[in-house]
Amino acid sequence: MGAYLLRRLLLIVPTLIGIMLVNFTLTQFVPGGPIEQIVARVQGEGDVFRNIAGGGDAGQGGATTERYAGAQGLPPEFIAELEKEFGFDKPAPVRFLTMLGNYLRFDFGQSWFRSISVVDLVLEKMPVSITLGLWSTLLAYLISIPLGIRKAVRDGTPFDTWTSSAIIVGYAIPGFLFAVLLMVLFAGGSYWKIFPLRGLTSDNFADLSLIGKIKDYLWHITLPVTAATISSFATLTLLTKNSFLDEINKQYVMTARAKGLTEGRVLYGHVFRNAMLIVIAGFPALFLGVFFGSSILIETIFSLDGLGRLGFEAAVQRDYPVIFGTLYVFGLLSLVVGILSDMMYVFVDPRIDFESRAG
Repeated sequence: MGAYLLRRLLLIVPTLIGIMLVNFTLTQFVPGGPIEQIVARVQGEGDVFRNIAGGGDAGQGGATTERYAGAQGLPPEFIAELEKEFGFDKPAPVRFLTMLGNYLRFDFGQSWFRSISVVDLVLEKMPVSITLGLWSTLLAYLISIPLGIRKAVRDGTPFDTWTSSAIIVGYAIPGFLFAVLLMVLFAGGSYWKIFPLRGLTSDNFADLSLIGKIKDYLWHITLPVTAATISSFATLTLLTKNSFLDEINKQYVMTARAKGLTEGRVLYGHVFRNAMLIVIAGFPALFLGVFFGSSILIETIFSLDGLGRLGFEAAVQRDYPVIFGTLYVFGLLSLVVGILSDMMYVFVDPRIDFESRAG
């Protein structure tokens, strides 16, 4: 196992470099960067993408030779100062290598539009995303595992049929659409105003008692967590059911039944460990999927100030230090979680040997 883990750890470095190179290439050379945005603000234009989309008076004065859209009439010294401030006075390869050197030291620089270091910004926003991802994952497991086992035991019965129909419907509805539905129904839309629409806590959270703080916290996270749980809950339920069905029909289960063991002893004493292997080992990957996949839309819809919303706003503003810092953290976490998933397999079933399979 040690040699396998070492190989996986060594593969993290080239994988991260590849991820950063692709994203650097895509984001550095598209229109609407930070300099264009500042130029648009100086010129009094609110939409930096207006010229890109073909709007504005692009035909006046003939073809422009300006490097940045909308920079006509601004002193060249001002543009040169902006390029130096944002690091665009250096060639792209130099900027990329400098970025990689800084990232090896976990120095992500400062946000261009927030006047705060990227590390502090990520640490500030991370608790919200962790809260959303952790509670959604735990809720999905608490519901999906018992339901999946029940469906496997009662396969083909009316219970299995109608629950499968409900699961398929839940899986077909996108998480953001379900979030909008919950918001309209229960958060002050056209129907009932039962749950709050914004944030994780109330304004008077600090003045509440301990029980009051717990209630207020649960009151705020109910809708976002429910919306983020839907797709993962459906997938995990079917995965649990199919895993148990696959094990129930194996020879060792029939042998155990032939020896007179009760169904409960066969199910939980023999089938459970083998069937739950893939379900339990997939916990890190499922958490990461909910943590990253659902965070952008869910956090934006419910005005949660987390990493997903931070990444979305940084992408719109072309705040490159924040974009690359969050991508680096997300990529690193994804690779580490992949290794943790393999370790979970071995922890659940020590008979698994990844070194022999890799060889």
